[in-house]
Amino acid sequence: MRVDIWSDVVCPFCYIGKKRLEHVAQAAGIDLDIHWHSFELDPQAPARHPTSNTERLAKKYARSVEQTEEMQRNIASMAAEEGIDFQWQKANSGNSFNAHRIIHLAQSKGLGNEAEEAFFQAYMTEGLAIGEREVVEEIASRIGLDHAEVEFVLNSDELADFVRHDEKIAHEQLNISGVPFFIFDQKLALSGAQPREVFLQALQQAATQHPIESEAAATCQDDHCELPDK
Repeated sequence: MRVDIWSDVVCPFCYIGKKRLEHVAQAAGIDLDIHWHSFELDPQAPARHPTSNTERLAKKYARSVEQTEEMQRNIASMAAEEGIDFQWQKANSGNSFNAHRIIHLAQSKGLGNEAEEAFFQAYMTEGLAIGEREVVEEIASRIGLDHAEVEFVLNSDELADFVRHDEKIAHEQLNISGVPFFIFDQKLALSGAQPREVFLQALQQAATQHPIESEAAATCQDDHCELPDK
């Protein structure tokens, strides 16, 4: 089944949603044809922020460091349930534009999932600054992309229009305000890292176009990720 996903590689809920979808599809014996689409949570971000995510988010949203740490621990706990080792203490968000361009390059070669996974893991688990060029090049090499092609992309505006086109569709046609955002079989849409049972419903019902019972789910908006109120 075709699944279109709008995502940012600095969004923990995007990684969680990816894993939940994969786990459900595998258990149900459903093959996924995933098409990744770009969504920059903070297009103006520098390559690397001078302070930690915790300090930056606490200041931006007028919260204490303790409150922000608790929020990130909760996200890490949710991630752990999906097999993700979210090392939030060393994660340092940065500009993801080049990462998105390299993901498009990888996708053109049938390596979109591998690229998305590699960037997620590099940022979430390894704490690498995925906004820095040398890190982007390293991740591209891990999935087997040709170094010369990667250099060509990073030295030019190549594939920038792919990123902008994805974001234009997200904002102007789909009214996406946060990610992850999923479209199943080009018919049924879901927003957020929904529970596994909701993903299963989506996979089963996409062909029927019948609505499914979704709920407020975890999303990242404007470079800020938070669990929904219960």
